[in-house]
Formats: sequence, C-alpha cells, structure tokens
Amino acid sequence: MNQSRVLRPRDRSANPPQIAPAYKSTILRGPKQPLLAIPETAGDLVGPRFGADAVAGLGADLTRNAAVNGAPLGERVVVAGRLVDEFGRPVRDSLVEIWQANAAGRYVDRADRHDAPLDPNFLGAGRCLTDSDGCYSFLTIRPGAYPWRNHDNGWRPAHIHFSVFGPCFATRLTTQMYFPGDPLLDLDPIFNAVPENARGRLVARFALELARPEIALGFAFDLVLRGRDATPVENRP
Repeated sequence: MNQSRVLRPRDRSANPPQIAPAYKSTILRGPKQPLLAIPETAGDLVGPRFGADAVAGLGADLTRNAAVNGAPLGERVVVAGRLVDEFGRPVRDSLVEIWQANAAGRYVDRADRHDAPLDPNFLGAGRCLTDSDGCYSFLTIRPGAYPWRNHDNGWRPAHIHFSVFGPCFATRLTTQMYFPGDPLLDLDPIFNAVPENARGRLVARFALELARPEIALGFAFDLVLRGRDATPVENRP
C-alpha cells in the first residue's frame, strides 16, 4: 500500500466551535451535552445520486436563472474553483450549490427584513456539478454587506454560502466564501470563530484569468475536503 495515500485524521481544530460566544445565536443552538456517536448503516451512504438532470439549464448562471424583465443589478463576478480531496485529486460529479444576498445585501427570504431593495431579476441561488477535473464555475452578482443583530452596528461582510454533496445527504458539507480585502472581516464574529490559521482558506483569491472580458471579474475558491488544508465547514461536531 502506498502510505502517502492513507487518509489522515480530519483536522477538526480548523473548524469553528459549536458554541462561539461572540456569535450569539450559537449559545442558544449549540449542543450543551456531549454528542452521541450514531453508527452508520449502508443506507446512510447511498443515494440520492445527483445527475445532470439536477442542474439543467441556467443553474450556474445567477445573472440569468431568475431573470424576469432584465439583468440583475450589481457587479458581475465569476466564482470558480476545484473540489479536491486531501491529495489534490479531483472529486467528480459532486453537486455544488451556492446561495447569497443580492447587491444591496438582501436575501430572497421572508425572514430577511433588511431595509434594502429586492431585485426582481435575482434569486441568489445556483447549482452545478463538478466536471472530470473537479472544477465548478458560477457567474453571479457580488453580494452586498448587510446588518445583523448579533451586536451593536454589526455588519456581515460580503459572502457566498457553499454546499457540497457527496453521494448522499449524510455527506453534505456547508461553508462560506469571503472576498479579499474586505474591512468587515476583522469585525465579523462568524469569520473570526474559525481558528486564525484556517481563516485564509475561506477567502477567495482575485483571479484575472477567470475574468470574462468586459463582463465580469474573477475569483478563485477551491474546496478541499480533508487534510491539513481542508476548507473549514459549518456545524461539524
């Protein structure tokens, strides 16, 4: 056996804690008792399988997949990268989903009461499958910052939520991607709940090679599933 291909233990210390006092809602929803291990069964690790039919049409183009009477407002950006394992090998045919606020910092969600306009041509959600090289790509609108009531005059930095599915629901991982140079990062309790040495893995890289001339700038964001460079994920025990 090639020892370099033996899976290393997951670095759980890179993930945010279940209860982070500065992120106040975790105090209410984080577990207060030790977690119980539930043995996996064969049924937990199979299906449903996401195929091309799950991402037909304009799923990865958020500038067009909800258009009603024109283009959405805001700065267009390409967000693209690779989904890889701890050895840099591509993870193929995995469903990648994103959701986000619009350019004014508002979600299409009844619970979002932010006093900012909704965009009738922007849903803020998209999906695609990784290709044979583990690559994904979205064309979207750069989200705006928005206020949240965690603390006085608190604002969330611009971010995009990511969800990655393996072969079944039990293998779903979620995380957030941030934009480089955002001054709100230093003030954000969610971002800062991630250990300092791992925070950079959540910040996209400006990538001119991904830009579409006269259309959109590009940002690269790779997702690493395991190992010392693993992308920090949410809600992990």
